[in-house]
Amino acid sequence: MTTTQFTKYGKKNLSGKPRHLKAKIPKGDNYLEIKKSLKSKNLFTVCEEAKCPNLGECWDRKTATMMILGDTCTRACKFCHVKTGNPKGLLDLDEPKKASEMVDVMGLKYLVVTSVDRDDLDDYGAGHFANVVKQIAVDHPEVKVEVLIPDFSVVEEHMHTLAQSKPFVIAQNLETVKRLTHQVRDRRAGYDKTINALKFYAENYPDIATKTSLMVGLGETKEELIEAMIDLKNAGVKIITFGQYLRPTLAHLEVQRYYEIEEFDHLKKIAQDIGFDFVASGPMVRSSYKAADYLDYLNSKLDKKIEWIK
Repeated sequence: MTTTQFTKYGKKNLSGKPRHLKAKIPKGDNYLEIKKSLKSKNLFTVCEEAKCPNLGECWDRKTATMMILGDTCTRACKFCHVKTGNPKGLLDLDEPKKASEMVDVMGLKYLVVTSVDRDDLDDYGAGHFANVVKQIAVDHPEVKVEVLIPDFSVVEEHMHTLAQSKPFVIAQNLETVKRLTHQVRDRRAGYDKTINALKFYAENYPDIATKTSLMVGLGETKEELIEAMIDLKNAGVKIITFGQYLRPTLAHLEVQRYYEIEEFDHLKKIAQDIGFDFVASGPMVRSSYKAADYLDYLNSKLDKKIEWIK
């Protein structure tokens, strides 16, 4: 493992947002046409709703993220701007068809499906997720579907329900290091809970890649990040991303420090040395950023293997 040190880890550096945190405003005929089509059909992407800084780049690559299970989360993580409350079992049973329609409208090659937490549902929403994945498989078998899911309270029956729908990637975010978990995430979430869930999928469904994401800038240390990476690798996780935490409102957690570009590069190198198959690391990287790049990575490995056989 690399021994390079960065003395800035865990220290405040808040003299204003660095220039590298300023994203390009999405533009162009392709973006405007897609936005108009989605609006006319009452379809919504997380990309737009969350004002994702990578929207234009991902849409150009025929990748998008859709949120299902409503807009009200039953949990209240202290970094997240999603509305909190009790949806009282409300479900939009047309969401699988809407997801398929979104693939049509946007000409997608890769769809990420995510959701709020739904502790009010008997299966925590696992069956609904599975129905969306199955619908895409029927209507668009060529499209890869990545699911960014809740922990389903680590109930194996419900986790099997999701995995048996055969998504291409199963992602669940660890979000932060062990020490900061209860300061950052809702009390019903947990460091070990997420690790165990990811381990379950990796062990029982080895053909489905598992993925997670960590935010930085919350007061974590380099050593704690390495500890998290090792725990995730031991759980069988293949894909990991690192991004800068940005405070949504003054009611949310304060940013402890903005990381420098070279520190994100350093984290990527550490993760690669630990053995992750694919790593994305940068200030504007989010869970679903360049999600389809993992597919490109697999295809490149296959091409090299075929070339070697020849």
